[in-house]
Amino acid sequence: MQRLSVEEYRKSEKTPLVVVLDHVRSLYNVGSVFRTADAFRLAGVCLCGITARPPHPEIHKTALGAEDSVPWKYFERTEDCIRWLHSEGYTVWAVEQCKGSTLLDSEFAVQSLQLAVVLGNEVKGVQQQVVDQCDGCLEIPQYGTKHSMNVSVTAGIVIWELFKKLRK
Repeated sequence: MQRLSVEEYRKSEKTPLVVVLDHVRSLYNVGSVFRTADAFRLAGVCLCGITARPPHPEIHKTALGAEDSVPWKYFERTEDCIRWLHSEGYTVWAVEQCKGSTLLDSEFAVQSLQLAVVLGNEVKGVQQQVVDQCDGCLEIPQYGTKHSMNVSVTAGIVIWELFKKLRK
């Protein structure tokens, strides 16, 4: 299946996309994001606030070792993570429903070669002070009775859409 070893992954060219987890409670969601980040060879994952960090058996259960291949950093405060990403040249999007948000399926231009997306807490979403620091908000169009999705499902959708835009 032409899978990379962890060492080959570390040396490989990365998709210039970072996922930021802002106070995500579920360790299974954290592991799932690592696994998706590995699948698309993302530049990294930032874990913020109460978000658990590897090594942890519950993260490993869904990450299946991706927590060893995908580079990650921890920040006590998500705001510090956003400042760091900006200093590294990233355009940072909060994935959140807000006034003036950009629909993920719209034809928006990727204005930066380095993108980061912030995914929020399973109940409260992305903290308002974090949204305020971001360069914009991305929103997944939804057509049913619910107006939210599981954070790991959201990560998969957003990563796939941005991966396609970055690879054009």
